[in-house]
Amino acid sequence: MHLYLFFALHWIHVLASVIWLGTLYFFNFYLTAFLEKARPEVRVGVFSALVPLTLRGFNWSTVATLLTGWLLYFHSLSAVGIAAFFNWPYGLAISLGGLLGTVMFLNGWLIMHPKQERIVASAIGVAKGEEPIPEAAALSRHVVLTSRVNLLLSIPMLFLMVAATHDPPMFIMTAASAPIWFWMIILVVIGAVEISPILGPRGASKKGVETLRGALTAGFVLLAVFYVLIRTVL
Repeated sequence: MHLYLFFALHWIHVLASVIWLGTLYFFNFYLTAFLEKARPEVRVGVFSALVPLTLRGFNWSTVATLLTGWLLYFHSLSAVGIAAFFNWPYGLAISLGGLLGTVMFLNGWLIMHPKQERIVASAIGVAKGEEPIPEAAALSRHVVLTSRVNLLLSIPMLFLMVAATHDPPMFIMTAASAPIWFWMIILVVIGAVEISPILGPRGASKKGVETLRGALTAGFVLLAVFYVLIRTVL
């Protein structure tokens, strides 16, 4: 790959990811808390005007991040070779970070996006004097839960992406390769995390990763688990 094209892809990848994660953090740290205390008419205004505006850039920034990320990943993979790449802490960190980013992307497009469209349509209808759809509150809660899970996953994902190029032990090539149990544990852990957004909220009250504190705590625990696993197997 030409050096200038490689640099351009990196720049687009970083720019798109900043928009993606910035919007994700804005929703989780500020907008959700604001909406929980806002008056009904204010919530209608937010969902009918602000949310559609932010979602356009948010959704397509995830596409740009994913496409450029995987192009860069396969370029590095082909340059080093599959065997060497997975004997390298850098390779494992980038692979795991890319997997987490892909899961976040799928959460956004397959779970959140269809529900957000119905919520926005309901809010626009209410702004015009129509009745809200009966399931609007349940859909909104499911979207928030899935967004919390993406916040959770973004913590180890972002750490691994940065550590891959800035943490000195990640640069050391080893003769060992990651055993199959490493990836089995990774997939089981991610699968367990994904149960919540797939099945949706349970119970009348918010708990666990559905809360901001729970999502942040779980995210940092997951970060520690993944980092220890990488340093253990290589």
